[in-house]
Amino acid sequence: MQQAEELLFTGPQALGFVKGLFAGHFVSDWVMPYPRIPAAQQTQLDKTLKELRGFLDAKLDPVTIDLEAEIPREVIDGLGRVGVLGMTAPAEYGGHGFSQLANTKILEEIGTRCASTSVFVNAHHSIGIRALLLFGTHEQKQRWLPKLCTGEWLGAFALTEKEAGSDAANVQTTATPSEDGSHYVLNGEKRYITNTAIAKVLTVMARTPVPGKPGKDAITAFLVTPDMPGFELLEGRMEKMGIRGTATGRFALRNVKVPKENILGPFGKGLKVALTVLDFGRTTFGACCTGAAKTCLELAAKHANTRKQFNKTLGNFHLVKKKIARIAADAYAMEAMTTVTASLIDRGLEDYMLETAMLKVFTTELLWECVNEAFQIYGGAAYMTDLPLERMLRDARINQIGEGSNEVLKSFIALVGMRGPGMEFKEIYDTMLRPTREGGIGKAWSAGMNRLGATVRIPDVPVRSADLKSFASQLGRSIWRFNLAVNKALILYREPILDMQLVQERIAGAAMDLFASAAVLSRWDSEIQSAQRNGESPAVKNTAAELFLRQSFRRIRSFLGALGDNDDKFILKAADSALGKA
Repeated sequence: MQQAEELLFTGPQALGFVKGLFAGHFVSDWVMPYPRIPAAQQTQLDKTLKELRGFLDAKLDPVTIDLEAEIPREVIDGLGRVGVLGMTAPAEYGGHGFSQLANTKILEEIGTRCASTSVFVNAHHSIGIRALLLFGTHEQKQRWLPKLCTGEWLGAFALTEKEAGSDAANVQTTATPSEDGSHYVLNGEKRYITNTAIAKVLTVMARTPVPGKPGKDAITAFLVTPDMPGFELLEGRMEKMGIRGTATGRFALRNVKVPKENILGPFGKGLKVALTVLDFGRTTFGACCTGAAKTCLELAAKHANTRKQFNKTLGNFHLVKKKIARIAADAYAMEAMTTVTASLIDRGLEDYMLETAMLKVFTTELLWECVNEAFQIYGGAAYMTDLPLERMLRDARINQIGEGSNEVLKSFIALVGMRGPGMEFKEIYDTMLRPTREGGIGKAWSAGMNRLGATVRIPDVPVRSADLKSFASQLGRSIWRFNLAVNKALILYREPILDMQLVQERIAGAAMDLFASAAVLSRWDSEIQSAQRNGESPAVKNTAAELFLRQSFRRIRSFLGALGDNDDKFILKAADSALGKA
């Protein structure tokens, strides 16, 4: 916990977009104008996408991958040749040097076809190679990256253990330094690690003693290879419900000697390595889910236009239209939110943990709903294995668990988001108790003016298209109401809010919809402006965007209303009764 606190809350805390929402501000330059890939890289991306689609059409068979529980080596080699396995690595190491935004378009394309393959790529590149790209020394990169970029070697990221999953700081694997300091001896077990059976380079998190501080330890990242004596593959391919093509497994480290040169990143900063890498993985996670949602929309629309019941095609029935409209609106929002979040990384901004956490929760939960809606449109046929929806349903379920469970991330979003205004209220409260404390009056005055200013001022959302002014105004008022609700919760509950997860869930839910609505509005605004520049009739009536915004604003009002009107007390009582605690 101390390492996490040091990572998240030390150093200058720039007011990012989501932190701005919690403070009652709209930090417009984080989301507007809508991000675009530079023309030169767009040309390269288009060429790569064309090559990738041709390869996937010819060689990728998601049905066989699911049935045989393995991605063929031919597919892996092909992905390497196209450049997918080293897409963001610099050219000097054999990569394409693509931006994170361009890389999301690659993952989205794979996500439209096969979840096993998209998860494999994500594990190898977005969290496997990424740690080396971000934290590796020049010598480490020269040694490992060229073969990782081509796919000759595959990467894995080994964090999860029996006692460490979403609780990343609870790693129990140990790394003990040798007497001469030349190497570390690793002991422990890792499980649920994607690419376990096929990886040649694994980033392993282990607990190391801090020199000169007896009894104190910290997490350090190590580069480990399976040919090191003492590396034991316990289970290379664990049987599982979905994403069956991925090699998810368990391995043990039995007195594995790892050279000190294989420490990845600063000593004792493994938690920073892990959490930073997960930011990148969650962004491409969003892209994979977006691709799958687009497939759901395509399948649902096709079936609704051809399947007849009661002398009508399904697309004529309002309840079917409702489902298709929801998938279309959600897929549009998922893509917009992924694009905005990826751009934050490409711009070199430092603090985007809240945005990536929101993207992961938002897209994984919406994809689950999209698959379910498409499944229902197909009816009993979807339950049969000759259609992809049965597989897609199984594949989609892991998304809400992997790379941080959504429940943990919702609490993280709410608590980290509320920390800024919470500290301002604390300054005011502490000064009231001790008016003579050093600097107290000045700090309290500044904090009070910040809180008061956010309370009386509705944020401006600067859209360029006149037709979107009303939606921008609604978003600004929603941010203002959200800030009032956060202030009220902090004043009402104070420290106990740290444990009030039902309250946290509603606050996180409202914040996620605010972020999503901002991304959708930015995208819609950009589309209108682009059409006008090209001399086309402006596409004001984007029905998917408008539907999402309307439903999102309604959800925000519901989340905030439920902060005061809810059944929390009875939920907890019923749960305690079922748990035998009543």
